[in-house]
Amino acid sequence: MAEKRVQDNALVAVIADEDTITGFLLAGVGHKDKKRQENFLLVDNKTSQARIEQAFRDFTTKREDIAIVLISQKIADDIRHLLNDYDKVIPTILEIPSKDHPYDPSKDSIMSKVKRMTGTE
Repeated sequence: MAEKRVQDNALVAVIADEDTITGFLLAGVGHKDKKRQENFLLVDNKTSQARIEQAFRDFTTKREDIAIVLISQKIADDIRHLLNDYDKVIPTILEIPSKDHPYDPSKDSIMSKVKRMTGTE
């Protein structure tokens, strides 16, 4: 199986709440390509789970320019089944805290996989 390679100009994608997205956009992470595809999804109480799942799939399978996907842990909990099934190295999935929801390492599927691999679980 051929492993996906990181492009020189690879992007970070973000799936998170408004405050987190705003912070990353102010830091210069935001990008819109020629097809007007953005590298972020702002999730609020009107965003459907199907839309979140589709953004995750797009960032991890359809977009060749994404190297890292940051997802707030609260939102990751909503699509935990997709994260648990995800087994690629690139793009790397990292769960991050949000303003209203602190990070809980026991919920992080990537941390669980690392602990299993290193035998520290």
